[in-house]
Amino acid sequence: MQGKKEYQEKLFAHFQLSERIPKNNFYRRLKEVLELRFLYGLTEGYYGNSGQKSIDPVVFFKLCLVGYLENIVSDRKLMAHCSLRLDILYFIGYDIDEELPWHSTISRTRQLFPESVFEEVFTTVLRMCVEKGMVSGHTQAIDSAPVKANASMDTLELKVPERELDEHLRKVRVLSAMDKGEPHRKSRNDRSDKGQRSVTANPNELAAIKGRNKKWAKDQDQRPGAKNKGAKYTSNKTHYSPTDPDARISVKPGKARKLNYLSQLSVDTAHHVITDIRAYHADGKDNQQLPDIVKRLQRRLWQQGLVWENCVADTGYSSGENYAFLEDIGLKSFIPPHGTYKGGPTGFTYNEIEDHYICPQGKVIPFRKVFKDHRTGTKKKA
Repeated sequence: MQGKKEYQEKLFAHFQLSERIPKNNFYRRLKEVLELRFLYGLTEGYYGNSGQKSIDPVVFFKLCLVGYLENIVSDRKLMAHCSLRLDILYFIGYDIDEELPWHSTISRTRQLFPESVFEEVFTTVLRMCVEKGMVSGHTQAIDSAPVKANASMDTLELKVPERELDEHLRKVRVLSAMDKGEPHRKSRNDRSDKGQRSVTANPNELAAIKGRNKKWAKDQDQRPGAKNKGAKYTSNKTHYSPTDPDARISVKPGKARKLNYLSQLSVDTAHHVITDIRAYHADGKDNQQLPDIVKRLQRRLWQQGLVWENCVADTGYSSGENYAFLEDIGLKSFIPPHGTYKGGPTGFTYNEIEDHYICPQGKVIPFRKVFKDHRTGTKKKA
């Protein structure tokens, strides 16, 4: 006999959230082992003694964790997602008839706490993972990923002190037909300082930028923006974002140019636990950040009683300086060289003590100078 289900609201109902969450549910298991009561003492100094009660700091950090695990970056979408998930409600300690915090409350609370609070939370959770045997420490994998900044390419402003470049770029900037008669989009508040508004390019770089603008100025939409053909002409050397001066223009192959940050992430290879993470300027190279990452990560692991032995990374982190740096501090590097690397000249012998090469005919070939590579920011010998 065919069944037919008809829904009718009950005036009274007996419902327990804990009975509806399966025993093997991820968030239920996480709730049982994740102890965050230390947050009350850690964040107490950032609240007053009177007024309306704020969101529970434990709930706030659990919501931040849910956003990461569910890959949700918008606070508005995060709260809408949590309201539809019984297991997440159980994890953060809310019943089905309780009103969740406003998304704006999450944003304001994130701005309330300084970086040191988030760093302390990260370190404490990492220590919990170490105590559970989830972190071995001996092998760490490092990689990077761009993180989109909360700023628009349409609000980019020119760096102004160099009058010649400023006038030239404004002269060749051609507005499309749809933009004629409309003012350029301006940011409400300029948060940049004098240094961030100054041109940092050297004369050769400025000449190259002028040449590219002159070549492609005709019949091009030169307004800074990811959806315009002229987006390729914006540069961190000549433009800055007034709403987020620390953001930098960057691009990945096949993607549009955006204002981004560069997230450098370190992961323990035993159980894939994140051991370190930090944001850098997106216009920097991976191999420029490696020494800073290694020093910070090595100190963090040492504080947890772990010994780091192997460093694993992709080709982007390779450079002679990095290989030498890792060797000096006793780390084994598993970093492949660039595809263009051909090795040293055949038949030459390197004298490590006196720091020079000896050619096949037995003559000494010394290094004559030390210079800074402006492209990578590293020192090299020639």
